[in-house]
Amino acid sequence: MGEAAGRRGAGFVYYDLVMVAFVTVLVCSNLIGPAKIATIDLPLVGSFVFGAGVLFFPISYIFGDVLTEVYGYARARRVIWSGFAALAFASVMAAVIVALPPAPFWKNQGAYEVAFGNAWRVVGASMIAYFCGEFVNSYILAKMKIWTSGRWLWTRTIGSTIAGEAVDSTLFYPLAFYGTGIIPNEALPSVMLAQFLLKTLVEVVFTPVTYAIVGGLKRAEGVDYYDRDTDFTPFSMKT
Repeated sequence: MGEAAGRRGAGFVYYDLVMVAFVTVLVCSNLIGPAKIATIDLPLVGSFVFGAGVLFFPISYIFGDVLTEVYGYARARRVIWSGFAALAFASVMAAVIVALPPAPFWKNQGAYEVAFGNAWRVVGASMIAYFCGEFVNSYILAKMKIWTSGRWLWTRTIGSTIAGEAVDSTLFYPLAFYGTGIIPNEALPSVMLAQFLLKTLVEVVFTPVTYAIVGGLKRAEGVDYYDRDTDFTPFSMKT
């Protein structure tokens, strides 16, 4: 069974807007966040140190959940590939611009390199982790929707995020930092766990928002997709 009966017309009103929002958040999470390490004081916990990019990235998973839940895995797959292409382009252009010789009177090259000069190992790790994590997230949500007959949306959004974020964190930190000395090897498991828990917590906190967006989009688009006959290969652009 594909899309629910009652869909109005052949196109979608908001699909492109959700895709743009997803890609924007994703690019921001990789360009704005990684260069800053932040700290906050939590009651009973004390000082908590984290990469600022963690504030962005979970939001992309929320958009990924919305896309799969409303429009189906195949259309979410196109958006994931669009995000991958945007990350690749932004990374290449950042490297080119950082490498350009600065004008003699421009004294901000050092700060610019800190903000945008991510090592290629980190960039590659980020893209691999994103690709695998997002597809796991979308696949799990699509399958859980069938298993639950469309009920209990919160189980799908949180369950798929737990799986996707686990894959993302497990891949990214060893690939990016193992053996570099930036993060001691023995500290990697605790850093991975902290980032995973924080990202998953964002999904839980935003569950009411996810419910509101999903419900509004389903009503506006006249669609509620079940991926019963979907080809789940990541390497396709078919919808």
